Amino acid sequence: MLAAATGGLFLALAVIVLLIIIIISCIKIVPQAEASVIERLGGYKDTWSVGIHFKMPILDKVAKRVNLKEQVCDFPPQPVITKDNVTMRIDTVIFFQITDPKLYAYGVENPIMAIENLTATTLRNIIGELVLDETLTSREIINTKMRAELDRATDPWGIKVNRVELKNIMPPASINEAMEKQMKAERESRESILIAEGQKKSAILVAQGKKESVILNAEAERQSQILRAEAQKEATIKEAEGQAEAILAVKKAEAEGIRFIKEAGADESVIRLKSLDTFAKVGDGQSTKIIIPSEIQSMSGLVTSIAEVGKTN
Repeated sequence: MLAAATGGLFLALAVIVLLIIIIISCIKIVPQAEASVIERLGGYKDTWSVGIHFKMPILDKVAKRVNLKEQVCDFPPQPVITKDNVTMRIDTVIFFQITDPKLYAYGVENPIMAIENLTATTLRNIIGELVLDETLTSREIINTKMRAELDRATDPWGIKVNRVELKNIMPPASINEAMEKQMKAERESRESILIAEGQKKSAILVAQGKKESVILNAEAERQSQILRAEAQKEATIKEAEGQAEAILAVKKAEAEGIRFIKEAGADESVIRLKSLDTFAKVGDGQSTKIIIPSEIQSMSGLVTSIAEVGKTN
């Protein structure tokens, strides 16, 4: 009897423990940035968002846990052919986010593989419409077209493509070599142009310097000539003023002498003697021909008479 009671107690405890385990298993907590797709008896029942949830034991199950964060897929390089028949390899990076967990769970079997294949085909279609140079210089255009195409194609899968980037474009080795030669030639051309422009500017500056030097020298010479002319003018003026003052002084002296003679009451004979003295001074000059006025000739007789009287005395 005691054994039967003990066995019943253990059975009850086991049932209680089993019920507790079942209840705990039916309590589900969905973390942030995640969602859970719930199925009941194999069919879609609900989508659980962040928080605590309870499911029916045995009947309900979590079919899929979906990450709602933005995800990044770096796909390996894909071979593509341009419009001018150049084969190259391009690898892409896709940034996408799951917006509808139900569509993501039931829309496509393997979403990541589907996006990869869709990216490869879309890239081939876009690059096939461009030549090599356009492909190398139109990354932004290619990214925009690919994002639009992928976003439209992945809408039924509950996926939104936020951004597409061409990570690397790898042309063939021969194309790389030709591009390197072209860039080297362009750099050498730009270098030659820069050197020629520098030499041109240098020659222009040298010519301008020479021109300014000639202008400055001419201006200095002109100023020097002006100063010399002004100096000569001032010297001439000074000399003329000196001569004028000398003539004025002589005239004043002569006027003063005449005034003294007049004040002394000199007669006509004295005046003639004075004129004779002046005539003697004129004779001391370098003149080769002297014209003697008649008054002075008569005066010579007077001088002779005076000399005789002096001898008789």
